[in-house]
Amino acid sequence: MNKKQLEIILSQLNEPLRPKPLLEQYTIPSSLAAEILNLAYLHKDIKGKTVCDFGCGSARLAIGAALLGAKTVSAVDIDRAVLKVARKNFKLAKTICESNGIPITDVKFVCKDIEKFSAHCETVLQNPPFGMQKLHADRMFLKKALECGNRIYSLHRGGYKKTRQFLTEFIEAHGGRVLQVKEFKFTLPYTFKFHKKPKVSYDVDLYIIESTGD
Repeated sequence: MNKKQLEIILSQLNEPLRPKPLLEQYTIPSSLAAEILNLAYLHKDIKGKTVCDFGCGSARLAIGAALLGAKTVSAVDIDRAVLKVARKNFKLAKTICESNGIPITDVKFVCKDIEKFSAHCETVLQNPPFGMQKLHADRMFLKKALECGNRIYSLHRGGYKKTRQFLTEFIEAHGGRVLQVKEFKFTLPYTFKFHKKPKVSYDVDLYIIESTGD
């Protein structure tokens, strides 16, 4: 499956009808999800690997990993309502795959506070809260990803040199090493009542991280 085919399938998945502002439930655009998944695949961090999607939301990253041949996939989120959407999305993806003869790995959905999750995996994919509603909310996800995974693909608010420096130092202090930072745009449609525009684009940084086990 190439990146364009992956994006087409992910674009057909549903978004939560009533996303929660405090949890910053912004659905990752299908094009950006496909970019991240393709990068991880090319770096040999998806196919045949055990993969976790932390704060999975509607599970585009988890389902994408399943489409790209992950050995196992776990999608973790604290919100039961959004996990219902995620499960429906997996069923939809599975139907699309079955009708086109495309293999897809099963996804295990886990309703749990990320701080209480403890299973090990080879690759963590995550689009954590940026911390715009709850300050430093992304730190908890980074710490847990470094505890659980060997290789991490983590999306964070970009455009600020100090933020990148802080996150790099934070990652190093918690047993990780930043291998690469890639810049993308995160286009967000009108989602919450406090939004003032039909859509807005944010600068985001994808951190590709290796756990050093320190």
